[in-house]
Amino acid sequence: MPRLTPGPGLVRARRAPLRPRTGLGVPAFAHPLVAPAEWAEPARPGTPVHWAAFDVSAGPGARPDPLYGEALARIRDARAHENGVPLLGLLDAVHGTRRFGDLVLDASRYREWYRVDGFYLHRAPIGRDELPECRRLVATLRALLDGGGTVVLAPGTHPYPAYAEPADQLVTFVGPWARYRWSEAPPWTAQLPPNRFAHLVHGVPRPHLDTALRIARWQGAATVFLTDRDDRYGADPWAGLPRYWHQLVRKVRNQPPPSM
Repeated sequence: MPRLTPGPGLVRARRAPLRPRTGLGVPAFAHPLVAPAEWAEPARPGTPVHWAAFDVSAGPGARPDPLYGEALARIRDARAHENGVPLLGLLDAVHGTRRFGDLVLDASRYREWYRVDGFYLHRAPIGRDELPECRRLVATLRALLDGGGTVVLAPGTHPYPAYAEPADQLVTFVGPWARYRWSEAPPWTAQLPPNRFAHLVHGVPRPHLDTALRIARWQGAATVFLTDRDDRYGADPWAGLPRYWHQLVRKVRNQPPPSM
C-alpha cells in the first residue's frame, strides 16, 4: 500500500542518505556449528546486507563461545573492503520490563567477547511511558560503542513515534506473510527516510517475493528480511536462511529505492 501523507512534525531523523538502497537485515540466529554454510553467506562480497544480528544464548551467554568468535571474524575479514557489515548483538528488552543493569551487563559482554558493532533490541518497548528509560538505555549502549555504532530497536510493530529519535532503525514489522500482505504504515512514518525502518517477514512463498518487496518499498522500509520458513509447531523462522536465499539477494540488489 502506498505511503501515507505526512502530518505535522513529530519525530526527528538521525542519519539519512538521500536515496537509500534496499538491503537485507539478517537475523543470524542459527549456531555456527549447526549452520556454518549459512553464516558464510552474509560475508559474500556484493551481498546487500545492512546488518546481521546474532544471539548466542538468549544474549551473549555465560561465557565466550569460540565458534561465534570465529564466524564473526570471517564476516569482518570478508567484508572489510566494503566498509564491513554491522554485527549486532541481540538484547531481549522483554517489552521494557527487563532490568536496565542486566541489559547493560549483556551488552558489555557482547562488546568484550565478540567486538560487536551495535545492538539489536528484541521486543523493544512501544509505549510513551517507557520511552525515557529506553532513551537512557540507548545512550548507555552508545557509550559502550564509543559514541558510534548501530542501535536497532525491534518491537515488531509501530511504536510511539518518538522512539525513532534514539534509534538508528526501527523494526516495525516482525511476523507472518498472511498479516504482512494486509499491513499499512501509520502517517508519521512518512516523515522519516526509508533507512530508518526494517521489516522481517516469515512464511513468504517464493512466488510472492516481488509482492513482499513491493510492500516494503511502498511502506518506506529500506531494510528487509523475507523467508519461506515459518513458526508452525513452535519452529523459529529466523533459525536459518530462506531456501530461496540467492534469489532473494538478486531481487534485493535490483530493487529501486524505497518510497520517501
